[in-house]
Amino acid sequence: MSDTRSTVPTVPATTDQETTQDTTDAKNRWPLPQSVKSVWEKATPVAQHVPKPKKKRDPYLDNVKFVLIALVVVGHSLVPTLNTASSRALYVFIYMFHMPLFVLISGYLSRNFWNSNAKTNKLVDTFVIPYVIVELGYAGLRTALGQKWSLTIIDPAWLNWYLLALLFWRLSAPVWKRMRYPIPVSIAIYLFAGYSQISGDFSMDRFFGLMPFFVIGLVMQPEHFELLNRLWIKIVSAVTLVAAAAVSIFVAIKDPSLKPFYFKHSYQDMDLSWWMGLGVRSGLLVCSLAMCFAVLALVPRGDTWYSDLGTRTLYAYLLHGIPVLIAKEMGWLAFPWLEGPLGTLAISSLMFALAIVLCLPETRTIFKWVLEPRLTWLYRRPSRS
Repeated sequence: MSDTRSTVPTVPATTDQETTQDTTDAKNRWPLPQSVKSVWEKATPVAQHVPKPKKKRDPYLDNVKFVLIALVVVGHSLVPTLNTASSRALYVFIYMFHMPLFVLISGYLSRNFWNSNAKTNKLVDTFVIPYVIVELGYAGLRTALGQKWSLTIIDPAWLNWYLLALLFWRLSAPVWKRMRYPIPVSIAIYLFAGYSQISGDFSMDRFFGLMPFFVIGLVMQPEHFELLNRLWIKIVSAVTLVAAAAVSIFVAIKDPSLKPFYFKHSYQDMDLSWWMGLGVRSGLLVCSLAMCFAVLALVPRGDTWYSDLGTRTLYAYLLHGIPVLIAKEMGWLAFPWLEGPLGTLAISSLMFALAIVLCLPETRTIFKWVLEPRLTWLYRRPSRS
């Protein structure tokens, strides 16, 4: 069989430089009138200098982040009423997945963290500086509420553990990205960390306890999220969350220890043998991941009324502790009428509204100078090669 490709005439490729030269020669040989010349110059390829339109922000992850931060606020406010079954069931349900999924999303958003000077600077701007400010603020608040002054920078106060743990997770990101099998390694470290009495200094207990979720997020790609956007997966996800709710009610009735759901305690602290500890941690990891992916499948992917709120979850996370701590100390969350299903619903609704307020742009305007300080003077400008 003859090669038909040889009979097809080909057009020699021209480079941009050759095209420009031919255009210049044509203009020199045949001068144009001034009016036509201005039109010619406007039509020449200067369009390459037109700035590209700014890429629209994907609302999907912002939707996920707002749902999670609302659950964080609700979960912290339920503590005074955990002696009731309804409050305890909701608390267990929330703690099964809300921080694991937050850490997973943080890992996903850390994939290209080291490829940007601005993002690298945020290790100080949005972690170290706010961490110190929040530590001082909560120490002062506790003192104002009648507690003894205490300040230990290496032992994060209450919700401040997340800033420090995320700082160390992101510092470890280049190591995980160079590994061949990062997920199995992180799970092995997570399981064997339960044998050690890891202190809470520098959030090391949470760093190891939630490590697999960060690494899983770190290796995920956009197409993995698209796999969850299928009807049958959404149906399975809805069934998964209903089953998880039933398990949470069962756990609340049995009234076991809540320590496993904090992802930080050793097997000894939980009064478990080594083989029971491995079993509990393994089962908790599987259940948490199932719930994480179920929530990711069910959260809307398009613009919603709370998409914009999800861009300011840092403010809700760091600021909600102030009204919640005051309400706890003043006994406002421990009224007898708040015990029971209606009380749980009332607390949850109020705290959901608080999460909305703390994610508003006005809240950011007021507190941005504290929680997102501009420290451009602190860094060297990148050298131009």
